[in-house]
Amino acid sequence: MAMNNTKPTVAVHKFSSCDGCQLAFLNAGEALLQLAERVEILHFAEAGMLNEDVQVDIAFVEGSVNTHHDEERIRQVRANSRYLITIGACATAGGVQALRNIHDNGGWHQAIYAHPEYLDSLSTATTIAKHVKVDLELWGCPVNTQQVMQAVATLLHGATPAASRESVCAECKRRGNVCVVVTQGQHCLGPHTHAGCNAICPHMGRGCYGCYGPQGVIYAGAA
Repeated sequence: MAMNNTKPTVAVHKFSSCDGCQLAFLNAGEALLQLAERVEILHFAEAGMLNEDVQVDIAFVEGSVNTHHDEERIRQVRANSRYLITIGACATAGGVQALRNIHDNGGWHQAIYAHPEYLDSLSTATTIAKHVKVDLELWGCPVNTQQVMQAVATLLHGATPAASRESVCAECKRRGNVCVVVTQGQHCLGPHTHAGCNAICPHMGRGCYGCYGPQGVIYAGAA
């Protein structure tokens, strides 16, 4: 995945989400400043740069698709991007919004809104990969800042980001955590959850909630 000789360009797009993954970028602090020296960030609403229709080398996408406008916009983002990377649970798995997929959306709209006919909601909340080709998925709620920076650094060096197959259990062992299943009898999704959070919940004596999605899933297929 070699970049052009010119300074690579980056955009960060938001769909239906809480903005937490964009904040993970901002919370990178010095690492974000170092990244800004290596790439040109052309669109990042959370940081104040607005140019949604710009063509870029790398596009990061946060959030799920929930409206007809979202469908149109994600296709345009894909067309304007050389590589498209989804970040966080909403973009990769539908997020909290996808809970409505198992309920009667029409009933909710009628109960909550005075004029539901004006809503532009799809019948389901869906992942980005359901609509366009995704080159890399980074799971998490929110996404891990280190994951994002590592993916960008790998692309800038002309390589394909490695797809880790580790589970949270591997991170637990490296941190020296005592297994909460064995010692406390807690339910824990660590054995089946993709690594990336540094086993933060088990480290605090709590079972894994599965924030980083099923183990081994990181790349999305073509839509």
